[in-house]
Amino acid sequence: MFNFLIKRLLYAQLILWGVVSLIFFLFNILPGDTAKMMMGQRSDISTIESIRKELGLDRSKSLQYLKYLNDLSPISFHNNKKLDSYFYLDSEKYKAKELFNTSSNVVVVLKAPYLRRSYQSKKLVSEIIRETLPNTFILAMVSITFATFLGIFLGILAAIKKDGFFDRISLLFSSLGMSLPSFFAAIIIGWIFAFVLGDFTGLNLTGNLYEIDDFGEGYHIQLKNLILPALTLGIRPLAIVIQLSRNSMLDILSQDYIRTARAKGLTFRYIIWKHALKNSLNPVITAVSGWFASLMAGVVFIEYIFGWKGLGYVIVDSLNKYDFPVIMGCVLTISVIFIIINTSVDILYGILDPRIRLNSN
Repeated sequence: MFNFLIKRLLYAQLILWGVVSLIFFLFNILPGDTAKMMMGQRSDISTIESIRKELGLDRSKSLQYLKYLNDLSPISFHNNKKLDSYFYLDSEKYKAKELFNTSSNVVVVLKAPYLRRSYQSKKLVSEIIRETLPNTFILAMVSITFATFLGIFLGILAAIKKDGFFDRISLLFSSLGMSLPSFFAAIIIGWIFAFVLGDFTGLNLTGNLYEIDDFGEGYHIQLKNLILPALTLGIRPLAIVIQLSRNSMLDILSQDYIRTARAKGLTFRYIIWKHALKNSLNPVITAVSGWFASLMAGVVFIEYIFGWKGLGYVIVDSLNKYDFPVIMGCVLTISVIFIIINTSVDILYGILDPRIRLNSN
């Protein structure tokens, strides 16, 4: 078990390093001058050169890459004397605790990952993420909860009514739900429920979880603004959970112990809820654990369409403004969440099923 745990953690570290490298090189080979994007085309050459020097854009790509890794690493190496050093331990950037000094004025520190500052607002990217991540997490949790419980109920009902009208409708809905792009579904759902039927539903096309009242006296929770984005985001996992629940329940109902229970005179409802349901949930749990991580990455266009101020909204808004540090920080955060969830699920499977541990050796 120890070897299995170490392997999974090492794989996670390698994947994270690959993601960090991909993010860095992707946003550093894009055409255009970042300094000109920040200052506009009318800025003078001396100002642009000053900004490039301040951001370290005048250095080689390999040195910029090492600096980026050093900024993200919890344990990093810095020069404790400024001397125009690229790796100078700047107290305004790093809230670090010194571990020990080495030769040549190099100090090793323990710190939180430094995600740089926004080009536009000058705020720390970590602060922007802390402000918006809870909104994305709430939206993803509500969506996956809605998809899980409703999907299991509809899937079981479809299995019980196999080849009936409801079963065929559920299969049609599942096919449409899995093939319908999320951004297109967001536009259609928003148009129908917030525009065409807005007088009846009372729902807004755009809105955040917290809104300032008309007098500017404070924030108020607006749960109704959560309905449309959560519904849209939950359509695809709902379709998959319905399919998995139906197929798994049909497989369980064909087992010998189910036929034995029916032969003993137990009611069909009792067999479903006491025997079949528990055993049919394994593939559903597997799908839900993977889909939660995917939902965190799939909220980008949905949040922007519905005006939900989460990570997805920030990513699209930063793309429009060429605010690369914010984009890189948000994408990296979503990637880390995805890696943590999938690694945790792998470890949990290894604890519950020894065969997985044996196959990995």
